[in-house]
Amino acid sequence: MFLRGFTRISKAGFNNKRLHWSCSPALATAAYNQLCSANPLKDITSKQHWECAEINFTGSHVLLGARRQVHYGATSAVEDQLDPFSLVADELSLLANRLRSMVVAEVPKLASGAEYFFKMGVEGKRFRPTVLLLMATALNMPVPMSSAERSSNFGVVDTLATELRTRQQCIAEITEMIHVASLLHDDVLDDADTRRGISSLNSVMGNKLAVLAGDFLLSRACVALASLNNTEVVSLLAKVVEHLVTGETMQMTTTSEQRLNMEYYMQKTYYKTASLISNSCKAIALLAGQTAEVATLAFEYGKNLGLAYQLIDDVLDYTGTSASLGKGSLSDIRHGIVTAPLLFAIEEFPQLSKVVQRGFDNSADIDIALEYLGRSQGIQRAKDLAQKHATQAAQAIDSLPENDDEDVRRSRRALVDLTHRVITRTK
Repeated sequence: MFLRGFTRISKAGFNNKRLHWSCSPALATAAYNQLCSANPLKDITSKQHWECAEINFTGSHVLLGARRQVHYGATSAVEDQLDPFSLVADELSLLANRLRSMVVAEVPKLASGAEYFFKMGVEGKRFRPTVLLLMATALNMPVPMSSAERSSNFGVVDTLATELRTRQQCIAEITEMIHVASLLHDDVLDDADTRRGISSLNSVMGNKLAVLAGDFLLSRACVALASLNNTEVVSLLAKVVEHLVTGETMQMTTTSEQRLNMEYYMQKTYYKTASLISNSCKAIALLAGQTAEVATLAFEYGKNLGLAYQLIDDVLDYTGTSASLGKGSLSDIRHGIVTAPLLFAIEEFPQLSKVVQRGFDNSADIDIALEYLGRSQGIQRAKDLAQKHATQAAQAIDSLPENDDEDVRRSRRALVDLTHRVITRTK
C-alpha cells in the first residue's frame, strides 16, 4: 500500500479555479519565496531549468491550471468536442521551452543532436506530456479535511499545490526526454532515413553522434529525476529504461517460434511502447500521494492506451503512406518485423508462416505476405484489439473515485477522448 504523503492537498488548494489566479507581481514573488523556504528540495531556487524545480510566473499569473476553452455554462455536447491538447496548451508551451533549455550542451555538435527533435516545428504531437498533464488534473482528489483544518492550513496548502504541479510537470519533461532518446536509438538500429517528416538524426549527423545524443538526453532525464527526491518514482522510471532496452533486444533476437507468438509480441510491445506511458502515469499518482488503488488505475490507463497506440501504429504501417506517417510505410515488414496484422493473418492462413520464417529478405516474399494479409481479417482484428485496449483504458478513468470539480471532470473526459483519438488516427 502506497503511503499518503505530504503532497496530499485539499480541493481548495489544487482546484485550477483557485490556482490560475491573477495577482500583483509582489504577491507572486512572496508566494514563490514562501515555497522556496518551505520546500525540502535544496535546488528549488536554482534557475537551471533542467532541475525541474522552477515555479513559473508569467506576468502576474501562476501558470498551473489547464487553459479554459469552454465557459462553465457550456453544454456537455460542446465540452465533449474539446481538444484534449488545447486544455494543456499553455503548459505544453511552457514544457517545450524548458525542454529546449534542458538539452543545452557545451559541445556544439552534441547540442545540435540533443535538441534536434525539440526544435520549434518538429516537437511532434507531444502526446505523452499531454496525457500526463491531463492525468495530473484528473487525479486532483484531496484527502478529507475539516473546515477548521482547511482554514488554518490555507497558505501551506496552496504552496504544496504549486509545488506538486511543478513536480508533475517534471515527470512530463522526463518522459518526453526518455521517449526522444529511444527514438534516436531506434533510428540507428533500424537504419531509418526519416522521422517526424524530416531526415532522421542518424542520417544527418551519423550513427555515433545520434547514439551519443540519445545517451545525453537520458543523462539529462536522470538529473531531473533525481531532483524529485522520490525513490519510488526514480525506481519506476529506471525500470522504464530497462524495459526499452529489453523490448528492443527481444525484437532483435527473436527465435522462429517467438516470431509467430502473439503473447511474445504483446510483451515486447509493452516494453517498447506502453511501459513508458503507464509508469509515468503511475508516477503522477504517486507524487500526488494517491492510494495504491488509484495509482494502479493510472497505470492501467497508460498501459492500455500505449498498447492501443502501438497496435494502430502497426496497422498504419500497412495502410498509411510515407507522407502521412512521417516515415517510410511498410518499414516493419521490410525490416523483418512481424506485427499484429500479420500474426492474425497467419492464424487464417497457416501457410503464410513459412513465408514469414524466411525473413522477408526477398521482396517477392513481402508481396506474398501482403497478398495474404489483404485476403485476411488481419488488419481489422488488429484494429479490434486496439479498440479493446482503448476501452479498457477508458474504463480505468471511469473507475476513479468520483469528483465534482469541473476541471477534474473535464480532464477525465479528455483522457477518455484520447482513447478514441488513438484508435481513429490516420498518422
